[in-house]
Amino acid sequence: VLLPVYNLSEKMKWNLCSKKNNKATIRRSRIRDNKVVLNSSSIGGIVMIWTAAVVQGYTVRRLLPLYNQKVAGNVFLLPTQRQGPFSLFSSSTSFNFDVVVVGGGHAGCDAAAASARTGASTCLITQRIDTIGELSCNPSIGGIGKGHLVREIDALDGLMGEVADCAGIHFRLLNRSKGPAVRGPRAQADRDLYKATMQRLLLHETPNLTILEASVEDLLLDEGDGIESLAPLGGSSASKSFSPEAIRASQQASSATTIQNRKARIRGVLLADSTEITSRAVVITTGTFLRGVLMIGKDRYAGGRHLRDSEKVEPPSVGLSKTLERFGFALNRLKTGTPARLDGRTIDWDACIIQPSEVPCIPFSYIRQFTNEPVPNFQNLIDCYKSSTNQETHKLVMEYAHLLPEYDGLDGKGNGPRYCPSLYKKVERFPDRSSHNSFLEPEGLNTHIVYPNGMSGPYPPDIQLKILRTMVGLEKVEIVRPGYDVEYDFVNPVCLTHTMETKRINGLYLAGQICGTTGYEEAAAQGIIAGANAGKAAGCASRGEAPPPPFVLGRDEAYIGVLIDDLVTRGTSEPYRMFTSRAEYRISLRADNADLRLTQRGVDFGLVLKEDRIAALEARRMMVDDSVERLRSFKLFVSEWAEKDERMGGGTDGQKKSAEEILIMPHVALKDVEDIMAEEGSRLLQEAENFVEEQYDESLFVGVKEKKEDLVFQARALMGPSPLSIYDTVEASVKYSNYLGRQARDMDSWRKAQGVRIPSDLVYDQSVFPTLSSEEIEKLSRARPSTFAEASSISGVTPQSLIYLYHHILKRARFRDRERSERN
Repeated sequence: VLLPVYNLSEKMKWNLCSKKNNKATIRRSRIRDNKVVLNSSSIGGIVMIWTAAVVQGYTVRRLLPLYNQKVAGNVFLLPTQRQGPFSLFSSSTSFNFDVVVVGGGHAGCDAAAASARTGASTCLITQRIDTIGELSCNPSIGGIGKGHLVREIDALDGLMGEVADCAGIHFRLLNRSKGPAVRGPRAQADRDLYKATMQRLLLHETPNLTILEASVEDLLLDEGDGIESLAPLGGSSASKSFSPEAIRASQQASSATTIQNRKARIRGVLLADSTEITSRAVVITTGTFLRGVLMIGKDRYAGGRHLRDSEKVEPPSVGLSKTLERFGFALNRLKTGTPARLDGRTIDWDACIIQPSEVPCIPFSYIRQFTNEPVPNFQNLIDCYKSSTNQETHKLVMEYAHLLPEYDGLDGKGNGPRYCPSLYKKVERFPDRSSHNSFLEPEGLNTHIVYPNGMSGPYPPDIQLKILRTMVGLEKVEIVRPGYDVEYDFVNPVCLTHTMETKRINGLYLAGQICGTTGYEEAAAQGIIAGANAGKAAGCASRGEAPPPPFVLGRDEAYIGVLIDDLVTRGTSEPYRMFTSRAEYRISLRADNADLRLTQRGVDFGLVLKEDRIAALEARRMMVDDSVERLRSFKLFVSEWAEKDERMGGGTDGQKKSAEEILIMPHVALKDVEDIMAEEGSRLLQEAENFVEEQYDESLFVGVKEKKEDLVFQARALMGPSPLSIYDTVEASVKYSNYLGRQARDMDSWRKAQGVRIPSDLVYDQSVFPTLSSEEIEKLSRARPSTFAEASSISGVTPQSLIYLYHHILKRARFRDRERSERN
């Protein structure tokens, strides 16, 4: 059995390879006493020990065939956990990287890849290499608000969008009937394909990245008030065309600004076997593993999560929590849950409502969209199905509520996601509802396991089965693995800057569920920002270069900016989930234009490297501009528009309107106006063909020829519809053009309103404020803010709702003034 190692970085080459060739091998014949010892003379005098079981059973036989027996650009420092303790290297050996990323979940994967793309030598440390990229809960990516995040991650050369495309087996655009700003792409993924694709991209296609399978026990720190940073970030660069919000956040994130809060600086991490890995920056992305406790019924046991389809658990991280507490980080408990997995062979699919995939599939990747390349599994798409609970289900849910776990958080009730609640919470909160939908989602192309979306509830296994069997189509269902909850520590994110760096420990970055968020997409979005800043700062420091400006996205630039600004300025007391309603600039922050907003920012920072992505951006920008100009320049009389389509009428007779003006009208689509333009193009082409040159004398021939060529050119320009890769962007750009000005005026008035007082007798009720969510009504009623500045600091209350509240108060004040005037 051979394990080749190729393309090692210079720093690692002396540790693993001889100078004569760039390959180290392990042979079965060398295995003795359950250990493999490499010949020290072949690798520069360093002795490395691996357990035999790893070579024979896990890494070689499973990883190498998957990647054609070649691992490029990475060094495998193999397992330290499952076969007992052993030394990776002799005690005299040390490891040094620019950045260490702890955790191989969604935040960790995009953080490690982003750091490596900036040129920093990066080490991703995970407890198990084979769980990198695991979809621990729902096998899907994207959705309303979340799909915007995935597109933005892709625009910054991140991994999640490409992996979701490669693993996707069911695609839908949610909110399709609504405006472009709130439409959310979503993909159901094959779990195995998703994990394999993520591992391929990280292990096989990411230079500067080393992957280490080990457990991080603690941080290595140099302590001292105001201690100098090993990886400083500079101030914002005035030469960059950043938005005002991004510049403000960047200034607050610079190392000079945070120095007064600094108590220590990162020096690396300590592994469970006492090995020290030194670095200038560390990104912690531990997900649900910080002092994680798993629960089924009244049973409680330590763990971060169950291994897929297994009773085995991955151990929690305890040492990191203690260190964070020691430095004064505010830790609290959150919980989340995953439902039972069902045997699809025992489901009556005919009794359920089919939910087919959309065809053609809309990918997340902008490169794939631009090249019109279909998603890899477009010929293997699956159907999902819908079932629902009923009164009998709800009766059992409440009858057995006393068997649910007792949690550490929220006085024993558990502090779980408001917008992805357990079945018990749904029934408790909405007693008048007679049913709740559950979507039955197959977990892959080659498995019979089904995920029942919306049915989490950590009852004892026999009760879970009893509840499920009350539902349509599930009367005879069998459970493959019961659902469970996990409760874990999180850090209040107000301790972070907008770069995701902690204010107390310089060089320490946090991303993902450790920051109080819920969802794969929110985690990856934080990861790419944390990894980019950590990598750039540490890499520049290692090379002796000046500290780089922070990479910060403003609320007016990206949903990622909204997400991070909400977290670090407001904090969160419950799992945070992204929604389009959280973005006050959502009209301009659409899923269709993330590349136009962000890719150039990534290029300027050194985060976006792919030439085909940069070329696609430039081409798309040019094509969008050309299409909009074409709509602007094509004009017909109002009567002509009305003649062709009654929806396009309106205006003064004799007045001309452009196709752009017509497209702004409600219920008029881009295709509608482009069909009319194509019709006009056909007429011009016919007119050009009717030019008979022989009918003109020789003196007029040149002018006639030019006229004919001009008509043909105009006709062809009108007849070409906007390509699919820019269709949504062109349509939304035109339709929202008038609203963008109003959006800017609203936000300007809102900024001026921060000091306005809120009447103490104001009643927060859904009948008074119909546009506010139940969460916002609840939190405003409880907090009773006296000014808008106080109201804006409440987590979960959106700027758009505060603008509505502001206008309501102004209107109420004017009404009372008028009444008072009339009485006088």
